[in-house]
This record gives sequence, structure tokens and C-alpha cells, in this order.
Amino acid sequence: MDKTDLLFLLDYSAWANQKLSKAAAQLSPGQFTASCPANYGNLRRIFVHMLVAHQVWLSRCRDGCTPTAFPADDVFPDFVSFEKYLRIEEAAWRDYLDALSDKDVQRSVVYTTSRGETFSTPLWQIVAHLVNHTTQHRSEAAEVLTQQGYSPGDLDLIRYLQRQS
Repeated sequence: MDKTDLLFLLDYSAWANQKLSKAAAQLSPGQFTASCPANYGNLRRIFVHMLVAHQVWLSRCRDGCTPTAFPADDVFPDFVSFEKYLRIEEAAWRDYLDALSDKDVQRSVVYTTSRGETFSTPLWQIVAHLVNHTTQHRSEAAEVLTQQGYSPGDLDLIRYLQRQS
């Protein structure tokens, strides 16, 4: 994969996140934090997990370290308070990749996990992982939103491509 491919994947992910955001913005604070059977126990935790993944991987790739402090769930009493942070992280990722060359995205990123394990992974694979990871949790959130009557609609890559043409 080259830089153009990675920027495409990030743009798709941001588009899908925006569709999800339109649905989630309709939730009351109680709905945003209500317990549900989905992974992480409620929508807020799913969204915060997505945000933290963006932060962790960007810090590892750009800054060479794994952050140790993350926003607490209660910083986000409702979706509106959360959304701006996700947009900031999406923009930070785009700015970071924009500044790189095709050769740069092939380099390996050495990082240590919170469990103390050290890995080396090509940057392009990390970006592909981030987008795929976000897709997984976005689909979990979409299911919960749909059950609450706020479906975000189709989030598929093909729908994004169809809108681009």
C-alpha cells in the first residue's frame, strides 16, 4: 500500500464515522451511557475505545511511544461532547500521513504495548489495522444505535465509493 491508499482508507473511515455521528448525536445522555449487551457495555465506552485506539496508534507511529493517560469515560457525558475529540484525532492522522512519503509509509514502527511486549510493524499495516479496528467497533455501535431507533444507514465501503463517483 502507498500513501494514497492509506489516505483513501482514512477518508472512508472518517465518512463512516460521520454517518455514525449523525445518528449518535440524536441520543439523550441517558441513551449514550445506558448499559447494553454490546462489547464494552455501552455506546460511550465503544466510542471512547475508538478514540483511544486513534490516539495510541498515532502516538506510537508519530511520537515513538505508547501513551499512558487516556480520557476517562465521564469526560463525555453525551455524544456531542465526544465528537469533537474524534474529529481532532482523525485530522491529526490525516495531517501525519499527508506529511509522509510513500517510502515513509513502508517503514516499520517499533512499539511497546501496555503489557510490555515489543513489536515492529510496517506503518501501512498499522493504518490498515486502525481502519479495520474502527470498522469493527463502528458496527457494534451501529447495531446499538439501530436497536434504539437511530440507524446510521449503510456504512459499507462500496456506499462510500458510490457517493464519490
